[in-house]
Amino acid sequence: MNHLHRIDGRLFLEEVSLEDLAREYGTPLYVYSQAALTESFQSYERALAGLPHLICYAVKANGNLAILQHFARLGAGFDIVSGGELARVIKAGGQASKIVFSGVGKTEPEMRAALDVGIRCFNVESESELARLSRLAKEMGKIAPVSFRVNPDVDPKTHPYISTGLKQNKFGIPIDQAPKLYLQAADLPGIEVVGVDCHIGSQLIDLAPIADALDRVLNLVDALKSLGIELRHIDIGGGIGIRYRDETPPDMAAYRDILISRFKGRSQEIIVEPGRSLVGNAGLLLTRVEYVKSGDSKNFVVVDAAMNDLMRPALYDAFHDIVPVLDSGDLGMTCDVVGPVCETGDFIGLERSLAVKEGSLLAVLSAGAYGMSMSSNYNSRPRAAEVLLNKNEIRLIRERESIEGLMAGEWLVY
Repeated sequence: MNHLHRIDGRLFLEEVSLEDLAREYGTPLYVYSQAALTESFQSYERALAGLPHLICYAVKANGNLAILQHFARLGAGFDIVSGGELARVIKAGGQASKIVFSGVGKTEPEMRAALDVGIRCFNVESESELARLSRLAKEMGKIAPVSFRVNPDVDPKTHPYISTGLKQNKFGIPIDQAPKLYLQAADLPGIEVVGVDCHIGSQLIDLAPIADALDRVLNLVDALKSLGIELRHIDIGGGIGIRYRDETPPDMAAYRDILISRFKGRSQEIIVEPGRSLVGNAGLLLTRVEYVKSGDSKNFVVVDAAMNDLMRPALYDAFHDIVPVLDSGDLGMTCDVVGPVCETGDFIGLERSLAVKEGSLLAVLSAGAYGMSMSSNYNSRPRAAEVLLNKNEIRLIRERESIEGLMAGEWLVY
């Protein structure tokens, strides 16, 4: 993780002690580095320099209003997948004209809300969605700018749950069916065809699938031009992967080379929708050890964070590095780091070597993406607080939920 370092064995993010944060705000606690957010965004700006482009942050990765506000001030657009995310972006100061709306199940109220504010583009994922959008736009006296999300049937070589570009995935339309649908869309009332979209998955470590998918999409763009359909933008989907364990993320210069070699001389704007790579290594989850439980065949370190706070290990068998906030230098024991939720699948990390005791603080690294955004109240557990650091400045950007807050909106019937 960027901007994480030790001073006299104690862990700091930017200029702030994690021990001090735990004392002040409690645990579990999500902690983010503003400098890391800025640097990750600027790395994409450098990769796309000289090409017409728009970087649309994928809100699903982490939708905290302060993080959205920070990206908006850096000039970002936003990739949304729900009406709730649309409302978040607008509240955070994002421009509607920089919003692209993805997702396979857009509802009528969501479409109406997006048409009302005037978003940049709907990434349409089915013929049925296109028909609904046309009807609503006509009823409202609006024009809906659309691109089709095409499925190029490219293996992203990542976890199957986050693969989105294979023909067996629910996303997009088969690329060979696209010309027919583009011609159909061009004749529909309330519809303006403006682009094409392709997103093959998340956590891409190998650049070859990106290049392969992009070549297939550009062939489609050229075929559409021959049919009289000229596109204004090409949405190339999510960004590159990050390091969680021992992955070697693609070099941004190599990523830039792929884009330059394919887009040089083209007039279309490039839209890219990074999420994980903007926030993943900008955040960590701080948790405290409640119990150390030794068994005949396995040792358990029971912490106060659980699968409701960080779902990725239970959902994807995902790896997050776990390190002590205070490095004692002692030899560790092999243990499973688990939470208090009543599920065997409630674990943060398995078979880790850690020197800890009751009360020790642990930092779960690379937790800025799909951590808080996937959290829940399972077992009636309040969700964690969040803080954003800027050098030595600490800002609370989400207060810890209360037990009373969990029950708000529920009613007794007797």
